Amino acid sequence: MAANFRRLLQERRLLKVAMLGQLCHPKIVEIIAYHGGFDGVWFDQEHVGLGIPVIEDCSRAARAADISCFVRLNATDYATLMRPLEAGATGFMASMVRSAKQAEEIVNWSRFAPEGMRGVNGTGVDGRYGTMGGDYFRHANEETAVGIQIEHADAIREIEAIAAIPGVDFLFIGPADLSQTLGIAGQWEHPTMWESVGKVAAACKRNNLPWGILPRNPEYARRCVEMGCGILSIGIDVWFLDRGIGAFQADYREFFPTDASAPKG
Repeated sequence: MAANFRRLLQERRLLKVAMLGQLCHPKIVEIIAYHGGFDGVWFDQEHVGLGIPVIEDCSRAARAADISCFVRLNATDYATLMRPLEAGATGFMASMVRSAKQAEEIVNWSRFAPEGMRGVNGTGVDGRYGTMGGDYFRHANEETAVGIQIEHADAIREIEAIAAIPGVDFLFIGPADLSQTLGIAGQWEHPTMWESVGKVAAACKRNNLPWGILPRNPEYARRCVEMGCGILSIGIDVWFLDRGIGAFQADYREFFPTDASAPKG
């Protein structure tokens, strides 16, 4: 059985995860797991529109290959949050959260009483298809990892309140979108950007909460880890493929024209 992502967070060590979106497929989940080194994979529903059957199949592959998984949700409503959990994902990361009030609502949707008011349906994968009985409530509350994505300047302004919300298991910075809302689009190294990262790091430290980021390069990752980052999202499926194709073209350079990288008409 794969390690649960919420339990991995509680170990307070550096976690490495990989994102699957355009190429989200059970075989890719297995390949990443069998390569070793990664603690989990996350499925990008927000930007790719992954359907529940895809999430079910990829979550099933993660369980079989002994690797944890969670889903980055669409900008969230109750049904969007609940269905991936019932499809077998052991956690989620809510995108575009802009306030503590919104984060509190997300936690309420994700936990059963007395921690929240999630709708009851134990017939999904998370309830082992109705075989868990009353233990379903406790098990779901203990096992579900709740992440809040910090990718808007409004969230930075409320970061202390967001980090202090009971039931939030981790925060995750989205540098690209955050830079846009800060008025410095694409400038990941801008002082204002690092100031915002520092605010997230400080709030998480005060609340003993892990935080993560998708770093642009190893140097960026090292600086974040020095600031207390506990989750590095290293790589995206399309990047993996691009680098692999590029490496093969480099190995067989004599067989490719000089404009091999140019788009074909």
